[in-house]
Amino acid sequence: MKAVITVIGKDRVGIISMVSTECAAHSVNVIDISQTVLDGYFTMIMVVEISEMSTSFSAFAEHLAEKGRENALDIRVMHEDIFNAMHRI
Repeated sequence: MKAVITVIGKDRVGIISMVSTECAAHSVNVIDISQTVLDGYFTMIMVVEISEMSTSFSAFAEHLAEKGRENALDIRVMHEDIFNAMHRI
């Protein structure tokens, strides 16, 4: 199973490292990553594999959201089922 992680906030050193470290600590594998800086704002989308995740999905999502708040970032984790459901008729 996969999930999508989005990160938005003021650009600074270490954002990718922080999010990747948290993923690794929870056995979440980063499959793909896209990031850019727009007018001083960092934006990133990560596709991650969550099949081997060492915690519940909701606990992981809340943990990353809290890390985001601590670091003045908006971090959201969305399960792939959300995207699949959006494209069903």
